[in-house]
Amino acid sequence: MKLSILMPVYNEEARVADAVKQALDVNYPTEIELVIVDDGSRDRTAEILRGLHDERLNVVVHPRNKGKGAAIKTAVDNATGDYMVILDADLEYDPQDIPKLLEPVLDGRATVVYGNRTFGSHSSFSFWYVMGNKAVTTAANMLYNCYLGDLETCFKLMPVELYRSLQVRSAGFGMEAEVTGKLLRNRHRPYEVPISYRARTREEGKKITWKDGVEALWILSRERMRKPSRSIETS
Repeated sequence: MKLSILMPVYNEEARVADAVKQALDVNYPTEIELVIVDDGSRDRTAEILRGLHDERLNVVVHPRNKGKGAAIKTAVDNATGDYMVILDADLEYDPQDIPKLLEPVLDGRATVVYGNRTFGSHSSFSFWYVMGNKAVTTAANMLYNCYLGDLETCFKLMPVELYRSLQVRSAGFGMEAEVTGKLLRNRHRPYEVPISYRARTREEGKKITWKDGVEALWILSRERMRKPSRSIETS
C-alpha cells in the first residue's frame, strides 16, 4: 500500500520547512509520497519549497489563492497512492500520529479513519473555537444519527478513489463538513483514533473563523437532504 500525504500550504514561510521535515522523518509502515500544494502564497513559501529536495516530494503551485478545499482537490488529482491523509503545514498536528491512523486499515478493521483531538488548556487557543467545533460535530451526529467525536479534524484518512468519488465542491474550509456529510450519507462511518493537537493563535496565523462554522452547519444540512450517491464506492 502507498500513502499519499496531502499538504495544502498558504503563507506558511515560518513553518513549512519544519512541517515538511517532520512529515518525511516519520517511520511509516507503508510507502509514502508528500504532495504539497502552494495555494497562491504571497510570502516566501514558494521559495522555501523550491529549495526542498526529496524523491518523495511532489510540489504543485496555484497561481492564486483558491482555498483549502481547492488545494486538496489539486493534491488528490496529483496523488499516486492508494490511500490519502490530509496534513496541514501549520504544525498543529503531529505526523507521528499518522501510523496510528493506518493501523485499523492495515489490520482490515476500517476503510475511513479520523484522528480525534482531545482539547485542553494547553492545546486550544480559544474556548469559543472548541465550542464551535463541538457544535458542528454535535449537529452532524444529530443529523446523521451517528457519534463522531471530531468532525473538523484535519486527519482524515481514506482511499484516494473514495475521496475522488465524493466530488467535493467546497473550495474553502467547508470541505471538512462536505467530506464528512457525504461519507455519513453514504454509510461510511469513520473509525476514530486519538491524536495529539496544539492549536496556534490568531497572532500565529490561525485562519478559521465563526463564519466557517456557520457554513459547515449549512453544508451538513444540505448534504443530509440529498439521496445517497450510487457513484460513491462503499466499504
